[in-house]
Amino acid sequence: MPLRQRLALLLALAFTAFAVPLHTAPALAQSSTAEMPPMPRPRPLARPAPTATTPATGGSQATEAITAVTSAPQPVTLTAHITPEGASIPDGLVWRVFESTEGNNGEMALMAKSDGGIANIELPPGDYVVHVAYGRAQVSEPMAVVPGPNAKDFVLEAGALRLNSAVTGDIPIPPTLLKFDIFTGDDANRTMVAEGLVPNDIVTLNAGTYHIISHFGTVNAVVRADLRVEPGQLTDATLYHHASQVSFKLVSEPGGEAIADVDWTVKTADGETVFSDLGAFPETVLAEGDYLVFAKQGEQVFNRQFQVSPGSERQIEVSTTVY
Repeated sequence: MPLRQRLALLLALAFTAFAVPLHTAPALAQSSTAEMPPMPRPRPLARPAPTATTPATGGSQATEAITAVTSAPQPVTLTAHITPEGASIPDGLVWRVFESTEGNNGEMALMAKSDGGIANIELPPGDYVVHVAYGRAQVSEPMAVVPGPNAKDFVLEAGALRLNSAVTGDIPIPPTLLKFDIFTGDDANRTMVAEGLVPNDIVTLNAGTYHIISHFGTVNAVVRADLRVEPGQLTDATLYHHASQVSFKLVSEPGGEAIADVDWTVKTADGETVFSDLGAFPETVLAEGDYLVFAKQGEQVFNRQFQVSPGSERQIEVSTTVY
């Protein structure tokens, strides 16, 4: 091909290759915006994403589960000892467990009670006050119950007291005529611990000093003493009375038969009436001292002075022949 023809052909091809892109580029740009297919929907995840309510529901269930665990009754074991080094008390204990706060009535609610030795109870977690009594020895302590097994030991520091009385000179007194009262040893704020105890009973008490009152009869024969109770020990004590049992009878002659239906009155030397009765043969117990007895029969009144000294029972005769 001649050179002129080849150059003309090359120029034509070059013009064609350059002109086509300039003409079609706007059309391609428009079609890419208007006719592009929609984006495909996302593929679901293997585990759905939690919705806004899922955490709240799960949290509520977890809270309820925790609350159920923490409010459920938990096992509690309570033991008591007389002294710190002593063995646990096997029997005779009274356990009471109270709420730690007072209610509207000003009292703490009783949550549990157990009698015997070791107490095995169940309580919801929280704060409590435990009271344990062994005879008249007792102690109260706070206790916190937590989830899981709970155990607490109590030390009573207790001792025992056994009381008896006699008339000075070791003259025995019939047990039916003796009674004992026990008070705390604090003179400024004395309170009763036990009343009307019979002789030779063993009384369990917290260690400490106590004020003891022995009543011989029901009139004025009274003796007092302060006694110390030591932990883990039995204290035996005998209190001695300066008194005597006394009986009365109205007779028409010395050693005669007692006259019936007599109204009796006994007064101390200062005029205080300490005894009165109606009958033929009254009897009582009087403390050591001087007395005046009156025996009234009908409209007549007979009297006699007499003295009581510590000793055995004695009889006082009042004669109708002596005014």
